[in-house]
Amino acid sequence: MTTINIRRTEALDYPKIIQLNENAVQHTSTMDLNRLAELDALSNYHKVIVVDDAVAGFLLAMRESAAYVNDNFGFFASRYDTFLYIDRIVIDAGYAGLKLGTLLYNNLFDYARNNGVSVLTCEYNIEPPNEPSRQFHDKYGFKEIGTQWLDAGKKRVSLQAALI
Repeated sequence: MTTINIRRTEALDYPKIIQLNENAVQHTSTMDLNRLAELDALSNYHKVIVVDDAVAGFLLAMRESAAYVNDNFGFFASRYDTFLYIDRIVIDAGYAGLKLGTLLYNNLFDYARNNGVSVLTCEYNIEPPNEPSRQFHDKYGFKEIGTQWLDAGKKRVSLQAALI
């Protein structure tokens, strides 16, 4: 029987998180241990999803008050007084089909509701396209509120918001 748990990230999880992020870097951004520690310190929600004692994914999100210097976060900060920004979610491809992303997002939406946050924000690549992310976010009611080019014009993101 498979056991799935969501828990707060611990420093012991960092090497696995770095590995997961590296495997998905075409859809996220590079992150080493120092950067992960910085992002963890800025985050309000940083959880891992664990399958049978193995970290299978993570989700990292920040509130509007975070001192986060990031073009996408800045876009949302200029538009919303209160929001929770999903910086990244990564699920190990080896766990496909277990709906781990759905479990993490359901947990995140509960966290937002319980903490007075009515807007969740995120972005995903539209050039090059990240179709699975678009489909996933559509299910949660995310809507595009803008786009922007990043990485010196190498990728374009859809800036999304969902009201809860």
